[in-house]
Amino acid sequence: MKSFDIVTITVNSALDKSTHFRGLVPEQKIRCDEPRFDAGGGGINVSKAISRLGGTSLAVFTSGGATGKMLEELVAKEGIAFEAVAVESWTRESFVAVDDNTNSQYRFGFTGGKISDEESDRILETIAALKPKFLVASGSLNEGLSVNFYSKIAEITKKSKAKLIVDTSGEALKKALEVGVYMIKPNVGELAKLIGVERLELEEVNEAAKQIIAKGGAEIVVVSLGPQGAVLVAKDVYEFVPAPNVAKKSTVGAGDSMVGGMVWALSQNKSLKEVIRWGVACGSAATMNEGTQLFKSEDAKRLFEWLKNK
Repeated sequence: MKSFDIVTITVNSALDKSTHFRGLVPEQKIRCDEPRFDAGGGGINVSKAISRLGGTSLAVFTSGGATGKMLEELVAKEGIAFEAVAVESWTRESFVAVDDNTNSQYRFGFTGGKISDEESDRILETIAALKPKFLVASGSLNEGLSVNFYSKIAEITKKSKAKLIVDTSGEALKKALEVGVYMIKPNVGELAKLIGVERLELEEVNEAAKQIIAKGGAEIVVVSLGPQGAVLVAKDVYEFVPAPNVAKKSTVGAGDSMVGGMVWALSQNKSLKEVIRWGVACGSAATMNEGTQLFKSEDAKRLFEWLKNK
């Protein structure tokens, strides 16, 4: 198999479905427009974002049942190289519906099917066989997977000297930090939990991130501030980037787009100042599109130019 500088792993992949309707009425049949289908799940979205910036990656993801086959077809249609790890449980679906009468968005997510010990081992073996420069582990964990799953991936990347980017939350993230990773992207609430406090103010984010770095949990901590922008903290680096003011249509995939932009920039040997700006540009550009479409490359590039001197 061809080697890739960037590999993404999605254990809880999803077939994303989105539609429009007019008026939400209880106990009534809601007529919806023809649905749009997209390949989804954290790592897959990251690979899609990288592709839209002209980069290449290998997307490794679980695939089961008819929904899994459709997911594979959608990833192939995006022109993304992939390796699907077959699992018994059908690939989950997620559903986004927009009420055109109110412009309200409703997001429905289903839990992923159970992953057996044998299937878990097969995923880890697939990752161990690859030797990328950057490995992105993104998304929630399925039922049946230990909270140590991402920490097992961290052990693998330490041996191969790959730079591991983990985008998840809760105990799975805490366990990965115990081994040590290259980069994480928590929001402010998640960062507070990681250092054991109830909440953090913006002026406390830098010190909180440096606590994680000092303990060897991560080399780079990128903190998403939602509509305020984002902060990148490294050992001797602090970069705050405000989010550009754009017409927001959907926040689906914005975080994954942000990670994709940053990983692409890292693979292009960009400075950390540029890395965080590419991240914010891609994340903001994703909010300009409906449903589960992520971003258009021209929007991301235009926003990056605007952010260059911010």
